[in-house]
Amino acid sequence: MENVLFDRIREDISNNDIVLFMKGTAAFPQCGFSALVVQVLSTLGVEYKDINVLEDNELREGIKDFTQWPTIPQLYVKGEFVGGCDIVREMYESGELQTLMQDKGISAAA
Repeated sequence: MENVLFDRIREDISNNDIVLFMKGTAAFPQCGFSALVVQVLSTLGVEYKDINVLEDNELREGIKDFTQWPTIPQLYVKGEFVGGCDIVREMYESGELQTLMQDKGISAAA
């Protein structure tokens, strides 16, 4: 069963430049950490796919196993796991996240 779930996760990550596994949706985040990452991505003006782990308990646990990362949200850029809320915030504040997006060829709003 795990492989099917991992395949689904890989497919989402492969088919979208930016994927955010989060609690809630981009329009209605259901935890402060997810809301903060949504805010950062919105500020950058990048398009991304939001996946609500609260709708699927198997996915909610499976994504943690997939990345060996214990918390949600989880941000992926071009198939690469970037991190959770604290890492995303720190990278944004240092300018590192903007550089990563540019290096990966993702156009962001000015």
